[in-house]
Formats: sequence, C-alpha cells, structure tokens
Amino acid sequence: MASSSSIHSRLALIALLSATTFYCIHKYRRLKRLKNLSSKLNPSAATRGKIFFISQTGTCKALAQRLRDLLASNGVAFDLADPRSYEPEDLPKEALAIFVASTWDGGKPPKDGEFLVDWLSESAEDFRVGSLILSGCRFAMVPVGEGDVDDGEMDGVFQDWCDGVIRVLKGGSAREGAVGLVSDGEYVDSTDDEEEEGNDDIVDLEDIAGKNGVVKVAKGDGKKEMVTPLIRASLTKQGYKIIGSHSGVKICRWTKSQLRGRGGCYKHSFYGIESHRCMETTPSLACANKCVFCWRHHTNPVGKSWQWKMDDPKEIVKGALDLHTKMTKQMKGVPGVTPEKLQEGLTPRHCALSLVGEPIMYPEINALVDELHGKRISTFLVTNAQFPEKILMMKPITQLYVSVDAATKESLKAIDRPLFADFWERFIDSLKALQEKQQRTVYRLTLVKGWNTEELEAYFNLFSIGKPDFIEIKGVTYCGSSATSKLTMENVPWHADVKAFSEGLSLKSNGEYEVACEHAHSCCVLLGRTDKFKVNGKWFTWIDYEKFHDLVASGEAFTSRDYMAETPSWAVYGAEEGGFDPEQLRYKKERHHHPKPQPQVVVA
Repeated sequence: MASSSSIHSRLALIALLSATTFYCIHKYRRLKRLKNLSSKLNPSAATRGKIFFISQTGTCKALAQRLRDLLASNGVAFDLADPRSYEPEDLPKEALAIFVASTWDGGKPPKDGEFLVDWLSESAEDFRVGSLILSGCRFAMVPVGEGDVDDGEMDGVFQDWCDGVIRVLKGGSAREGAVGLVSDGEYVDSTDDEEEEGNDDIVDLEDIAGKNGVVKVAKGDGKKEMVTPLIRASLTKQGYKIIGSHSGVKICRWTKSQLRGRGGCYKHSFYGIESHRCMETTPSLACANKCVFCWRHHTNPVGKSWQWKMDDPKEIVKGALDLHTKMTKQMKGVPGVTPEKLQEGLTPRHCALSLVGEPIMYPEINALVDELHGKRISTFLVTNAQFPEKILMMKPITQLYVSVDAATKESLKAIDRPLFADFWERFIDSLKALQEKQQRTVYRLTLVKGWNTEELEAYFNLFSIGKPDFIEIKGVTYCGSSATSKLTMENVPWHADVKAFSEGLSLKSNGEYEVACEHAHSCCVLLGRTDKFKVNGKWFTWIDYEKFHDLVASGEAFTSRDYMAETPSWAVYGAEEGGFDPEQLRYKKERHHHPKPQPQVVVA
C-alpha cells in the first residue's frame, strides 16, 4: 500500500488454477466442496499456463520472471502475460493462470492492470457474464501470499509461496494447515466458521432484501433519503455510482465495446446512436413494480408516489456526466481504444434514462430532460406504464418507451408484480397517453418463455390503443437465481423465437407494421410503422440527432417524421450482418451449445 513518506508496496500473489474459468483477484469468501480437482491441475505439454504480472515499478514483473524460471526448472511451462496487451475475454480459454500483483494507492491495482482488474470484478457481479461462463467449471486457489518490499521479507515469503504453487501443480496441497486440496480432493476454507475481518463495508444481498427480497420504504414527510446506507453499499458493490440521494449512473458494457471498436448495442443498429457516447442513468432508483426479471433482484426501493428528499435536476445531470466521464477515462490504454474514440466518449451525446427504477417518478423529470437537451444530449426514456398522468405531462423526448411486459391482466400481474391495485387500468391509460405524443414512441416487449410468448393475439390487440411508432421485441435476460424470481434459463427465448414472434405480429397487422431491423447479439427485433418510416421501400428508423435538437430549441411543434434518417443496409432485417456494424471489429466468443432449429411461423 502507498504511504505519504515512501513507496510502500504490498504484493498479493494469487494463483488461479482453472480448466476454463477466471476468478476475481482481490476477494474470496467461503469456497468449499469443489470436487475432483487434482486431475485438472497438472498442465500438459500442449497446454501452457500464463503468469500475469501487474506491476507499478517493475518488482512484480521481476518476481513473475523468477516464478516462470522456477516452474520451468520443475518441468512446468508457463508464459508471461502483460495485462496491458492481454484480452480479458480470453481468460476462460486459459488452462492455468497465476497472478503476481502489487497493490497501489490505498489498495488499488497499478494503472497497467486497472482494466483487467475492473473487468474481472464486473464480470464476477454481472449475471450476463459470470452465470454462464462459470457454469460447470472447476477451480482451486493457492492461498494468497503477501510480502512487504520495504521490510525486506519479500524473498523468503515469495519463495515459500512458489513452493506451495509447485506442490499444488504436482497434485499435493499448498502447505500444511492452509487452504488447499486435501486427500479426498475437496477444497476447504480455514475461515469456514468465521466472518472475514475488515469486510463490514460489503453488504450481501440477503442482508438487504430480507425474506421477500424487497426493500420497502415507509411513508415519510418527503425529507427521507431514498438511498439508505445499505442500498448504497449494495449498488456500489455492483458497479453503480450513486448521485445524490436518489439517482444513479453506470457505464454500459456496450459503451466499452464500441470504445474498443467491437460493435454497439441494438440502439446503434435501430436508431443510429453512438454507443461509446451514450450515458446510462436514472433520476429515480425507486419503482412501482417488482418484475420477475428485474436486474437488481428488488434491492432498490419501491413506492407508488414520490416520498423522498428531492435533488436538483441540474446537480443530477452534472453528477451523472462527471461520474460517467470518470469511468470512461479508465478505458485509456485498453486494447482497441483509440485516442479519437476515447475523446469522443468523454463527450456523451445520448442519455438512456432506463438504468433501473422508474425515472418518470422523479417530480422534476421535465427540468432534467431540458437540462440534457440544452447540452444537445438526446434522451431515451423508459417508463413502466403505471403513471399515465406523467406520460401526458412529459415534454418532447427523443424517444419515449412504455414497457409492455404482458398483454393480459393476469400475466401482467404475474410478471410485473405491480404495487397498484388498479395496475391494469393504469397500464391501458399509459398506452392511451402514448398515442397523444407527437415525437417517437415505442412499445418495449420483453418475451419470457412460458409466461407471455403465447399471447400473440392479445399483444396485437394492444397496438391500436397506443399506436406506437415502433415495437421493440427482446428476449428476457436471465438475471441469475434469486429468492424473488422463479425464472431459469428455460425461460430465455432464442433469437429464432423472437424473430418468429415478431414476424407473427407483423402478419397480424396486415402491413401496418413490418419487421424493420434486428440485432442478433441482443436477441432483439424492431417492428416499424410502414406509413411513417418506410419511404419508397426504404426504412427510416435512424434519428437525425442534430435536427432533433434544433427542433427542440426552436420551441415550435414538431413530429417524429421531422427528425428521421435512413437506416443503413446492414441494420435492416434480413441483412447478413444481423445488425452488426461492418465498420466494427466482430469478436466472437466460443460457444459450446448447439443452435436450436428456427421455429415455423403460423398465424391464424
């Protein structure tokens, strides 16, 4: 760790021994009973392990070289890996990985290892990555070794730790009485019956949510802060940056992806946003629903009206931009990130008001939108269709969404689990309110196999109520296991299922809506109104953002037709690119499942 008087570096020496997995390098807790590991640890001649060095002054690199030579002398081949040029997505392919890392500046990783460490930490918390990549993997961990450079104890500590690594690689245990492999091949943790020291700032999900997994906030006088210390600790642990007392911001993985030239999100394909210049935020972490597919497993507050202390909209926008910019700057030096792209990313041009919660609950939502538009930042706002009066009073939004998670009263109650007793009436009124808006409007459908995928006729009947410009149809994202949700991977539709459902709705509409775009990577398809956005056989689903801002600034009335732009051929439904921008570099992960045959479309 760094001190004010001298460079005081603590070295954490961590060996991650895995067939097909990675592990977060800074924390571990209560790992046990991982069977039959010893057969996986001996690397063959064809499978060379890697030693990663995360170094500030060069000490760790020298130690990594020393370890590599020591392993070689014992007949075990390893290569050195510099995290500055290593692709983190390749970690699951490694047979064996050892990390030699220094802590710096209060326990943080050195600059050269920031991206790798952040990627590992975020992946460990991100159900979209960790839940799938780690399934079926087996791993063990040599105990952490620590040495102090200034105290002169490094050589002895490091040698003892290296000896333990070699013993484990040869099928033994790291050291007597420590964490490691025992004779029956089980992994045990000597701290099994004790809590980790110094971990009071980390809050487990079960400690927050309680038996029902929901944090309820009692009615108050409007002065109570929405984000309690427990909720703040939980969301911070998950990578959220909290703004004031009720807002949040988080950098999206698609922002990082397009910064690296690896493609944008579905909104890039459908509407032409620049994903690396998009900020995802919310002015209200609270919500009036407890949806079964909620990303936060209901650790955020719930309520039917605003009952908390309220922050100034200008301060929220300023805080969101400052935090987003800070997170973007951390991408400097990451493989694939060019100075030009990084500079663009530091000036957001789009804001997705859809991070979590219900943004339209915030009483000053119009003022917040004005603040964003004044900075020529476009707005994509998503509401959960429980506040129709708020929809009616909204000023022009670049694109306004209503979540249509089900098409019948029974299924909506089962999926969204709304707080309002008159939830269905509010839902219908929200769709009616959408029809009153003159700017771009969208129904967002989330398909949950076994819950709402059989409601094609009922969904079609909702079209005439709100008459949206577009209909986004997306497969549900599996959020991992939770006491508050019964969803499993069996409820996640394939892209072929989403396409078939979308084509069925298009046929039902008799040409009023057609399938316009798709983004196969996101399992998402877009229907568009042909009378508005299909001109002379060409789709105009993209947005002329500069024109939109000019129209807003003029103060005159305008409609969605006034700022539409032509959709490029690669984004149109049926194109061989599947919605992937050909100017980006496509990076495909290895998949081990077999594709499901595409279902047939049958419409009565």
